[in-house]
Amino acid sequence: MYDYVIVGAGFFGSVFARRMTDAGAKCLVIEKRGHIAGNCYTDDVGGIHVHQYGPHIFHTNDEGVWNFVNQFARFSRFSYRPKVNFRGRMLSFPINLTTLHQLWGVKTPQEAERRLEAERVPIENPANLEEWVLSQVGQEIYETFVYGYTKKQWGRDPKELPSSIIRRLPIRLTWNDDYFNDRFCGIPEGGYTQLFQKLLKGIAVETNVDFLGDQSHFESISDRIVYTGPLDRLFQYQLGANDWRGLRFEQQVIQSPDYQGIAAINYTDAETPYTRCVEHKHFDPVRSDHTVITHEYPADWKVGDEMYYPVNNEQGEALQQRYAAMLPDNYLIGGRLATYRYYDMHQVIASAMHLADKEMQRRSGRILQLAPHPLETRRAA
Repeated sequence: MYDYVIVGAGFFGSVFARRMTDAGAKCLVIEKRGHIAGNCYTDDVGGIHVHQYGPHIFHTNDEGVWNFVNQFARFSRFSYRPKVNFRGRMLSFPINLTTLHQLWGVKTPQEAERRLEAERVPIENPANLEEWVLSQVGQEIYETFVYGYTKKQWGRDPKELPSSIIRRLPIRLTWNDDYFNDRFCGIPEGGYTQLFQKLLKGIAVETNVDFLGDQSHFESISDRIVYTGPLDRLFQYQLGANDWRGLRFEQQVIQSPDYQGIAAINYTDAETPYTRCVEHKHFDPVRSDHTVITHEYPADWKVGDEMYYPVNNEQGEALQQRYAAMLPDNYLIGGRLATYRYYDMHQVIASAMHLADKEMQRRSGRILQLAPHPLETRRAA
């Protein structure tokens, strides 16, 4: 018997398993894919650590989370500074004073603010993504950085999307071109997979195992199930399927020491079919005569495909809540798929640590006093 069967070997399941194992619980982690680490999985391709499901840059302001992950890996001082290619024109990104100088020749924050004020489109109550961006930065920046990229990424016109999708995009009136402003930022030296190997050391892990293929067995060998997969699939789509956006990756090995000189270039025009080109050796630098690049293509999603970006419209939110209300009391959920949310790695880790703390209190017989974590969307058991 196990105290916990944990479905999914991504960050949520792996962190929870580590914390509970260290607290004396007996855990079994099962993973549908043939590898651990979820979408953070990195593979060694000729000495280059390739992010097989898109680049993952670890960043956080949470010192507790940072200290936790540093037990399992040494992190580089990598800073994410992608560039934008708009119809052959290279621009600094995220939008900062360098970008605005490239576009308009401004040199100071004051000049930039005056120009932005002149560019903004007066829209008192923006009703969608397009209107919100126009009200913030105007037509030229919208067309250069947002329209084409967003249309490709989401498969629909920006007029049809909520502004919440873009509000996390930083726009700075300084020369700072670092995508993240967090205190701690980096990438595990040697790739993410070896971090997960250390995280799961001494814990029973089974890959290529579909929980839903033998659900009654796993429920019979454990007091509690920690489920990190999508809830609609758990309930066999009884109420319908939630909607996601997919991705398709085209990977190439190129016989050249360097292909593009930077980790990522975003292609923001609508005509280029991919959204970005990633060159993996710039994440964890290595000397080699070859390099590995990946072009990312947004894709429509259907049931059975890998899930990347949840479409958090009102219909999807309502369906997610209905499925959450159906969960048995001995089921705990967490992570990106189970909560139908797009979260950064540090947020998922923090929520897994929080759930583990609650379980430790429950197992010790103490009264639970921890407030719900923001990632906890299900009703209280």
